[in-house]
Amino acid sequence: MNLHALRVFHTVAKLGSFSAAAEALFISQPAVSKALKELEYQLNIQLIERASKGKKLTLSEAGQALFEHARSIFAIEKAAIEDIKSRTGLKRGTLVIGSSTTIASYWLPPYLANFCAQHPHIKVEVQIANTAQIEHALLECTIDLALVEGTPTEPHIISKHWQNDLMSVVIPSSLKPAKNVKAWLNKQFWLLREPGSGTLEMSVKLLQQHDVTAENSMQLGSNEAIARAVAQGMGIALLPNVVTEDLVQLGKLTRLKPQNNIELSRPLYQLHYKDRPSSHAAQAFEKSLFSE
Repeated sequence: MNLHALRVFHTVAKLGSFSAAAEALFISQPAVSKALKELEYQLNIQLIERASKGKKLTLSEAGQALFEHARSIFAIEKAAIEDIKSRTGLKRGTLVIGSSTTIASYWLPPYLANFCAQHPHIKVEVQIANTAQIEHALLECTIDLALVEGTPTEPHIISKHWQNDLMSVVIPSSLKPAKNVKAWLNKQFWLLREPGSGTLEMSVKLLQQHDVTAENSMQLGSNEAIARAVAQGMGIALLPNVVTEDLVQLGKLTRLKPQNNIELSRPLYQLHYKDRPSSHAAQAFEKSLFSE
């Protein structure tokens, strides 16, 4: 298979446009069309549905299958280049970590500080997004590894349990729950994260396990915003303890005692793309995550 033609196809499929692919590859649009026609001729199958003018480009069933293979092939190519560059003993290179907001704000900093102190010549970048967005970035190979709350939905992503994050239902300190706490919780106005958030996923699961349904709710884009909204009396929420600690200490929030003294927690995961071998920098950082 012509690797250049495969790269052209992969870029067209990824960007959804012949012109965008030509610009990204620094070649002409006719050269893009020619490469795709040669690839289809070589494979004897149509890869792209020729849409009418103005309509979005779509892949055929075979094209979608080839795109999955191509993504893995170029992920391995990128890893091979990074591996060669990193054979100077981690004296150069880049490590890109994807992280959810809570982990990036509260759990990740000490690990970053230790890694940067041990490997000062490695450039470290942290991309912060919700779990769904982090998954997409892993598949696109724009990050090396990820730390999230939610479980991955993509079969090409491998998850590894990292640690547990304690959670509690928090209410304004001025609010007093009824004796029948479960019934009282079901009547409250809940503040929740947006769809795609690992916090939302785990909150819904934990509440369902205790027969609590957040029927009346509002969505906010960060745990910190939710915590401060609860402190202002807008509603109640299920949040990680690390997020609410300061407001609890200031007396603005109250944590409800867990039923039957069973603490609520959610697992935190380290993710990586299984078709992409880890660079030396990623391997070193992953080792530091599990060294304690």
